[in-house]
Amino acid sequence: MALATAGTALPAAAQACDSMPSWIQFACNRADQIWSTGNDDLYVTGYAWHNRSAYSADKIKSFREESWGGGYGRSLYDSDGDWHGLYGMAFLDSHGHVEPIAGYGYQSIGRVGNNLRFGIGYTVFLTARPDIFHYIPFPGVLPLASIGYDKATFYATYIPGGSGNGNVLFMFGKWSF
Repeated sequence: MALATAGTALPAAAQACDSMPSWIQFACNRADQIWSTGNDDLYVTGYAWHNRSAYSADKIKSFREESWGGGYGRSLYDSDGDWHGLYGMAFLDSHGHVEPIAGYGYQSIGRVGNNLRFGIGYTVFLTARPDIFHYIPFPGVLPLASIGYDKATFYATYIPGGSGNGNVLFMFGKWSF
């Protein structure tokens, strides 16, 4: 966030954050920082593995595990080397329906050399599905793991569930510009 100095004004988004309740100001300021100073990211989705112990063989055969889609985001690495990102994507769900998703991701990053990195963190998001609330958006929080090299990053998250629902390992990639 840009700081105000004598005779200069805060950017409009930063001013809007400062007028919010204190408990949300940090998140608003971080989102403003990511959007205004982060890198452009291209997301590509591709695969959703359904845990074989949670579904019958016939149900597994009915699922699409190819989850083709993509999206756009912006992200940055903070002074501690941790990753913060804002993203929006759309992909085909297990039944071939379009599932939009938009959210924030955070990962603590470990580095091996200059270009190889591993991350572990979480994502907070809004999504919508026809089989859950008939496409009325709903929130979620999921774990997020990654391995990256230079500008490419491979991500995975696990959607928990019970017998016959959830239990999906969702994988996607990102290219940063």
